[in-house]
Amino acid sequence: DEVTLQIMTAGLSSGHYQPLTMDDAFSEKAYKLYVERLDPGKKFLLQPDINELAAYKQNIDDQITKGSFEFFEKSFSLINQRIKECEGYYKEILAKPFDFEQNEEFETDPDKLAYAATAAELKETWRKYLKYQVLIRLSETMDAQEKAKEKNDTTVKAKTFAEMEEDARKKVLKSNDELFKRYARFDRGDRIAVYLNTICNLYDPHTEFYPPADKENFDITMSGKLEGIGAQLQEKDGQIRVSNIVPGSASWRQGQLKAGDVILKVGQGAQEPVDVTDMKLDDVVKMVRGKKGTEVRLTVKKVDGSITVISIIRDIVVLEDTYAQSAVIETGRKIGYIRLASFYNDFKGGRNCSDDVKKELLKLKEEGVQGIILDLRDNGGGSLQDVINMAGFFIAKGPVVQVKQRDFPPVAYSDKDPAVIYDGPLMVMVNENSASASEIMAAAIQDYKRGVVIGSNTTFGKGTVQQFMDLDEYVLPQFDTLKPLGQVKLTIQKFYRINGGTTQLKGVVPDITLPDILRYLEYGEKELEYPMPYDGIKAANYDRWNKKIDLGKLAKNSQARVNKNEFFKFIEQMAMELKADRDNSMVPLQLSKYRGENKKRKENSKKFEELQK
Repeated sequence: DEVTLQIMTAGLSSGHYQPLTMDDAFSEKAYKLYVERLDPGKKFLLQPDINELAAYKQNIDDQITKGSFEFFEKSFSLINQRIKECEGYYKEILAKPFDFEQNEEFETDPDKLAYAATAAELKETWRKYLKYQVLIRLSETMDAQEKAKEKNDTTVKAKTFAEMEEDARKKVLKSNDELFKRYARFDRGDRIAVYLNTICNLYDPHTEFYPPADKENFDITMSGKLEGIGAQLQEKDGQIRVSNIVPGSASWRQGQLKAGDVILKVGQGAQEPVDVTDMKLDDVVKMVRGKKGTEVRLTVKKVDGSITVISIIRDIVVLEDTYAQSAVIETGRKIGYIRLASFYNDFKGGRNCSDDVKKELLKLKEEGVQGIILDLRDNGGGSLQDVINMAGFFIAKGPVVQVKQRDFPPVAYSDKDPAVIYDGPLMVMVNENSASASEIMAAAIQDYKRGVVIGSNTTFGKGTVQQFMDLDEYVLPQFDTLKPLGQVKLTIQKFYRINGGTTQLKGVVPDITLPDILRYLEYGEKELEYPMPYDGIKAANYDRWNKKIDLGKLAKNSQARVNKNEFFKFIEQMAMELKADRDNSMVPLQLSKYRGENKKRKENSKKFEELQK
């Protein structure tokens, strides 16, 4: 562990784009972030435990320098002790029925909770937490029974309320039995990995420590060789979130699972689903993976707070579904539309997105379109070279993006071909899931004043580049028996627009914004902890497009249409309600209130889907 820590911190210091100083301020951040990850739900540690750990708050940096794990060892001992003590709580609490007529609430946001001062207070936290878990399952069973009654479905056995409540408690008991078995398997090596990853994450959220097994999972995800559902997952505060949907995957084709969804349970076919709260990320990934043609059922919490079950048949990624596609939209005028799900490029001589988009552009020109829409919504990025080539279809030669590495001046990556494939009116559509290469493309079109960027408040805001550092390569011969140590993915470069600003953190702000369900929430890079800052460098030399666009007039006309549009009015209403829900994270534990709120969320989700058709 000492060898891993020393090689890792040396690599971060010499290789990271913006290295940090190991001082007391660093130590305090490391302490805060690690304690949050040690007990993300505040269900185990007591305030006296936190007071004991706080003694190390300003000397973690010194311990790292010495290769000491004293703070870690203390935390490891404390969390294991408290987990054993709490194991008896849930069995005792779930042995008796809950009173769901009692008017009480449960705080679902741990950041708003104080640590319990005593064991009695902690037991009360567990009582409310378990009651909430039972309430969710009870409500689901009641919904299913009511639906069966409406359809006269006699295959669903009618149960009394007492029977449904008892069944729900049994399911929660089984789920917590599994949870505590997972805690028992969560050994010192697992906790060490969390500690080392915490140190990496202080540099930025994309700088991460990968133990050997986790790196193997990352490689499989990136290569797409293993069959599954094609959803990239990340763990945050004990929850498993969908960070990205792989274009062409089973999830992408099914359409219901979205980035930002929180996975609560995973079920295999008709089997009872397993609660994945506080489960290790790689264990969840193993559950989601499986053979082509098999079913996985995900119970997810959507961004609007509604809980739904999504059934997905596992499959391989079908790249053909992700290739650039075009259509002509007749609106009194002919408008060309190109959908690009990712900036794909088969570097072994296969297809690439810039060639495909070029073909679609030429096809639309032959159709005589009077304008073109390039849709980059939910496009998570890809090949930088294809962005440069593609930008060149709409501009004469010139810089498209600037890339800066630590201690080196920025380098401008340019389109060198003076030919312009399409010189007519152009619109680029983006949303909060348009990231990386998509942001570079949208920014270039905006900076050249070549077209209009339209979409949600801002794009994702990821303007950095990472590469892997294999720790084994830096091990001295006498420590060869310790291999493999793992790898570190570290940030080495930053993207800058040709106007000098970076796409990092702020993303690309569209020229015209449209109502979006997430518009009042922190989303994307801004939501992550310790993101790299926004900054600027000198602008590149470039000539703006020679045809002027009256953005003020376009924005005014767009707003007038939005104000009259029922769909956008409803989106605005939902966005405000979602913000209010996020601000008030208390949930009612009274059955009638809970079901009433859940019913309203489901009705809104259904209305949203219908309006989208």
